[in-house]
Order: sequence, then structure tokens, then C-alpha cells
Amino acid sequence: MTHNFDVIIIGAGAAGLMAAGAAAEQSARVLLLEKMSRPGRKLLISGKGRCNLTNIAPPEEFIKHFGKNGQFLRQAFNAFSPDKLVAFFAYLGVETVNERGGRVFPVSQKALDVVDALQNWVVNSGVNISPNTDVESLLMEDGRCVGVHIRGVEKQPGRDIYGKTVIIATGGKSYPATGSTGDGYRLAESVGHTILPTMPALVPLMTEPKPKGDLVGLSLRNINAQLWIDGKKHSEQFGEMEFSRNGLTGPVILTLSKQVVEALHKKSKVEIVLDLKPALNVQKLDRRLRRDLELLGKRQFGNILKGLLPVMMIPYCIAQTGIPYAKYGNQVSSEERKRLRIWLKECRWNVTGHRSYAEAIVTAGGVKLSEINPRTMGSRLVEGLYFAGEVIDVDADTGGFNLQAAFSMGRMAGQAAAEFATRD
Repeated sequence: MTHNFDVIIIGAGAAGLMAAGAAAEQSARVLLLEKMSRPGRKLLISGKGRCNLTNIAPPEEFIKHFGKNGQFLRQAFNAFSPDKLVAFFAYLGVETVNERGGRVFPVSQKALDVVDALQNWVVNSGVNISPNTDVESLLMEDGRCVGVHIRGVEKQPGRDIYGKTVIIATGGKSYPATGSTGDGYRLAESVGHTILPTMPALVPLMTEPKPKGDLVGLSLRNINAQLWIDGKKHSEQFGEMEFSRNGLTGPVILTLSKQVVEALHKKSKVEIVLDLKPALNVQKLDRRLRRDLELLGKRQFGNILKGLLPVMMIPYCIAQTGIPYAKYGNQVSSEERKRLRIWLKECRWNVTGHRSYAEAIVTAGGVKLSEINPRTMGSRLVEGLYFAGEVIDVDADTGGFNLQAAFSMGRMAGQAAAEFATRD
């Protein structure tokens, strides 16, 4: 058997591009296969088109953002940390800037600059890139992965491509329009790997009733969002959120969404409770309301609310509390003030569902971690097979953590595969 390549990589996203360049830098013959017309399609839309590359959170805090599976990534992060990633992109000519919450973006604020820099680096390193190429199956021989079979198109028959190692970096199921349609799960399972159930993560939530009118598109900062499951407080997040036509979204909602999806799949009752005034406890808020209503007693209640809420949220507050807009402040009763205070601290939204993979930033679930060597990203079941990125059962909060994981895993897999392939 003639091995045309040392390393064959399936998927040219963040993990695949990094793996390809890292392997080529070790003098490996590398083939990068991408089913879409160009590499980095999902990278182009990441961070709302600005590409949130990583986060400057301290190492221990960084890993906590991945939950119980975070420890699996410790070696990958040690080998290729956020600092090293920032230095790497600076070497490629992409300078970065730190923003709120430790998020790191390119100074240009353009994801396209990141994709172009990665692609140029990969090509200049000698990688062969094959777009519009769909991998149908893995080639196996004596328990070892020795290549891939390419699906035929139109009048062109399928073909086999042989390589000493194969890296699956196909992504998950999120944003399928970018090429992430779960192919990696199928390929991994076909050679004996366990695929843990997948579900959308970092996904907008659907509520009943849905936000209406001026509320749609409104962003709120510095609020506290609590997740309640079956009448019990489960977790909470502080930060920014947004109302959508279907329900709730934004950083704090997306961070809570994985737990929400799991609870909904168990048929649990789920609520998001917003504390719109987290800096004030109940007593301080009551004193604030009493003072405002007394000092501004000759103003209409709706106008007084302008000092408490965004203007676009006032109609919703009026509807929820039942206090007429035109009522004067000095006419608001103690019972009405109590209703307002409770609503400001406990603005409840009944969660009825979540949006699909088409709107999910990442996929939870995937290839079982115990079947992968965290020091190489190599399969413990199949010699010559490696994994990197979202196809693996690791996912994190929003804020640059998932992209860092993809880059770190990709670099580790690329280097390990190249070393294995060229050691003979």
C-alpha cells in the first residue's frame, strides 16, 4: 500500500486548519479535506463576524468554563495556552485586543482576517487543501486507520486516499449551513467509538409568551438571570442578555442554555427569573421605590419608570404589574409598589423550548473522552486515528473558550499525528 500522505485531516474549521499547519511544520505531507467550497466557514460567523478567539481568564478559571469535562483539556491548554494563541496570531499578522469579560478579538474586528491568515499559513506550510470533498468512510486495515474513501459526485466515482494517520476535525451539528452536519460522529462510530448523545448548546431559548413590540431586540446589561427547574433554583449568571422574537438570548442565557436543554429533554418545568436590579437587595430597592414615588409624586408612573428601566421595557412593566401608566406617583399604593418591587427582582419567563442546531453556537455530546488520549488526541481504540474540536464531548460557555479548545486540540492532534506518521 502506498501512503500518499502522512496526515489526512477531515474538516477545515478552526481545529482542522490548526492541525494541518502544525503537522506540516513538522515536515509531514498533509492533506486537508473540506466538504464546503472554502475553509473556515463557521469561523467567519463566530463572534457575530468578529471572531472571539480566546479568553484571558486564569488557567483554573478557564477550565471551569468547560464543566466536568474540562480536565480532559488540561494538557492541550498547557501545550498551547491563550497567551501562545495570541502570540501565534501576532506572528501571522493578526493583532488582538482584549474586551469586556476577558474576550479576545482581532483588532480589525473581522473574522475574515483570521480565516485568511490561517489559510495562508497552512498553504505556505505546504498543505494540500481539497474543498468540496465529502468523506464517506474511513479505510481500515488490521485495526489501523489507513485513509479515507471520498464520496463520488455526479459522474465522478468515489475514490480511496491513503494516509498514515487521519484526524477527524469535522465539528459537531451546530450551524449545519457551514458544513457541520455530524459527519464526524458517523465516521467515529463506524470504527467502534462511542458517541454520547448530542444536543444544542449555547442556544437561544423559546418562551411563552414570546416577547412583543419594543421588547424584541432589547439588550439588558448587568442583570442576574436565575435558572429554576421544577420550582427550585438551579444556577445563575450575571451579565448581558437580549430579548428575541422567540424568547431570550445573549451571553447569560446562552451560558445557562445547556442546563435548560437537558432539563427540557427530561420534561421538567423550566423558568428563567431575571433580577433587573441585582445591585439592590429587597429592602434597598423598596426604599428606592418609596423615595422616587414620593419625590416625583406629581409625575405619571410611566415617566417615573424611566429612571428605573429602559424606555422600551416600560410597556411590558406596565402590563405585568397592572399599574396604569398615567397614575401619579403619589397615588401608587403600597400594594402596587410591592408588585413593582417583586417584578423588578423576579421577572419570570416560562421556557417552553430551545432553538435548533441551526442557531446553536456549539454542540454538546460527541466522541466519548475516555476513548481518546488527552496527551495526543489519539484514539485509544484505533491506531492512526486522531480527533480535534467540537466532535469530541467537550463544550464551554460563551466567551472565546470553545475556539481556544479547538485550536489547542487541533495543534496537539496535528503534532502528534505528524510525529507518529514520520517516526518510521
